[in-house]
Order: sequence, then structure tokens, then C-alpha cells
Amino acid sequence: MAPNETEDSTGAAQADDELRAERRRKAARYVVPVAVVGVAAATIGLVPALADSGDPDLPKITAQELINKIAKSDVQQLSGTVKISTDLGLPDLGGLESGLLSGAAQGGGDGSSADPSAKLTELASGTHTLRVAADGPEKQKVSLLESGAEYSLIHNGTDVWGYDSKSNEVYHSTAAGSGKADRHETPATPKDFADEVLKSVDDTTSVKVDGTAQVAGRDAYRLVIKPKQSGTTVGAISIAVDARTGTPLKFTLTPSSGGAAVVDAGYTQVSFSEPAASTFDFTPPKGAKVTEAQKGDKGDGITRAPGRSTPGQSAPQELGKNGFDVLGEGWNAIAVIDSGDKGGLPSGSASGGGDLGGFLGSLGDPVSGKFGKGTVFSTRLINALITDDGKVYVGAVDKAALVKAANAG
Repeated sequence: MAPNETEDSTGAAQADDELRAERRRKAARYVVPVAVVGVAAATIGLVPALADSGDPDLPKITAQELINKIAKSDVQQLSGTVKISTDLGLPDLGGLESGLLSGAAQGGGDGSSADPSAKLTELASGTHTLRVAADGPEKQKVSLLESGAEYSLIHNGTDVWGYDSKSNEVYHSTAAGSGKADRHETPATPKDFADEVLKSVDDTTSVKVDGTAQVAGRDAYRLVIKPKQSGTTVGAISIAVDARTGTPLKFTLTPSSGGAAVVDAGYTQVSFSEPAASTFDFTPPKGAKVTEAQKGDKGDGITRAPGRSTPGQSAPQELGKNGFDVLGEGWNAIAVIDSGDKGGLPSGSASGGGDLGGFLGSLGDPVSGKFGKGTVFSTRLINALITDDGKVYVGAVDKAALVKAANAG
């Protein structure tokens, strides 16, 4: 204790810390629409790739032929290094935004720093380096490399392990069968993500082959997907496809507003050889705190948009299965969620002290219409309108589209 520091001041500081933590937890549920889909934008591109310079001379191929090549690709084994940069345009809140994202994604998780539903929210902003490996549907590993530390998520047969070397904590869940964990899955492969993107290809979408590229030393075709509809925040999706294997190697999503990519992720090195079997072995280190997944707690460790993995996927019936309504179609689809929280953003009394509602309101734009009043929270990709009657409208659409949907709803 410092010479002038008293026990009272220490207690007061702890109380302040606890109050701030409680406010962050309460705030988290009000930014779930933005946070969940924002994290989705980061995590769904875990294993695509960064392009090198050069445009290789490859045989001509049509968009449909390239789509077929992706569909027929059956790469089961790979390893490599991935770099992912995410710029959702989230405000700098001095660390609060990380707490909100983590709380929203964890959503009542088990409280371990090794829980992937909390840990992988770090990919929602900034630039990160990952090591990835896969050997069929039963063995995958993703390691997030940090300064002086590493976080690993390992799926091996019936076990899924998360390990945070910084805190020496371990998270463990067991598979429910068919290589699927009880609560957590390993991240989507490039082919998984490309398959989801290509589900959005309909009469609302333009698809073409736009030249070639060198990705991690491999020749690739560039497939470009663009919405035909106006009002969406999605500008274009570019997927670099390995010319030999048909494996998607690079994923870049740019917003309709222009500027830097929202997500630019990819291999800096990749191999399609079989990884060493020991890559997927894991035993909790001596002295590590091990947390077992809560029984009956279903859901993915990788947070995806409700009912659909990709902006533009026209599947309102899937949203309906998950308890959501959907307005519109294609890239303009808007999920409608009844949060049950009447009165809009939390007030001081609801947040345990302080004007949390005013704070969150300052991050959004007040709007009004036939629906009443509400607040729009925006990122460069996903916008969400929270109305005073507890409804949430969220989608990869602009603010005007959300207000129009709320008025119609």
C-alpha cells in the first residue's frame, strides 16, 4: 500500500471497480444486436487469406465454373498462418467496448477467460495473427497469438479445449456426436464460409470472376460478389479461390460507404499437407484452472448472425426457426427481435446508478416515426434500431431502412 493510501480509499476503489463492471454487464445486453453481428463479421473469416503482388496467367473460367470448383473442393488437411484485420468503425471507449463485446457474446457463459465465446471477441477489432490447422472434420486447431501469450482452441474427436496461457485457464466441453461439440465448435473453414456466402447468390446478387491473384504464394482466381439492391451497407465481397484445389484462400468485405475493408483476413502461409498428429493433442498444464462447460448449454463458440451466417443470405424461414421475424429479402433482410425491455435504453435506476441510458444514447442517433422513438447504433456493416417499446431491428442496411421497417412493423 502506498504511504498515503488508506484502507477506506482502497475499499472505495474496489467498490467503484465493481460498479463499473456491473454497468458494463448491464450495458452489454443492449448492444447485443451490434456486437453479435459485428463479431460474426470478424470470426466467419478466420481462415481466408492476404494476397501477394502479381496476377498469374490462368485459364479463363466463368463465375459458375468457379462456384462449381469451390463446391467440389474436398480439402480435409491444411495448416498455415492467418492475418485478420477488422474495422467495424466501433468507437474507442477506452476498453469498455471490449467488455461490452465480451459480455454480449458470452451471454451467461461459464466465466472462464478460456471460454471461446468470450475470447474470440477480440477479433472484432484491430489486427491479429492466427495459426490454423485441420485434419478432417474431427481435428481442428486455431491459436490466437498475442504479445507474450497465446490462446488456443482445439477440437480433437469428442473433446473441445480452450486454453489461455496468460491466465493459465482451460475450458473444456465434450462433443455431442458427428464431430460437433456440446457448446462450442471450431471456427469455420474458408470453404464453410464460401458456401454460406454463395447461398446469397440469387437475383439480388451480381457474381463475376474479376481477374487473378497470388495468395500466400499460390495462384488464385478472384470471385467478386456484389448486391444489386440499394440500401444495404455491403459494398462487395471478394473471395480468392485456389486455382488448383478450389479452396477459398482470401476473404475481403468492403462496405458500400467505401474506405478500408470491414474485414480483410487471410493466409500469409498455407500448406495442404497432413499436420502432425501431435498438433491436436492437449493436456491441461499443471496448476491450470479447468472449467467444464455447463450441461445443456447449447450454442456455438463462434458467434454468428441470428439464423444466417452472411449478410444477404435470403433465408427468412431460418430466422423464424430461431424465434426471429424477418422483413425484406436478400441483402435488405432485417431481423426483428422483441427484447422484452420496455422503455428503450436503461436509465440510472435500471443500471444501478449513473446515467447509463444517456451514455449509450450518446453512442447512437435518436430517431422517431410511426413506431414511436428509438436509438440507432451503427457500425460500418451492421446497424441496429432499438425502439422504446423494446423492439430491435438489425441488419446490414442503412438507418433509413431500419426506420422504414419499424414503421411498417
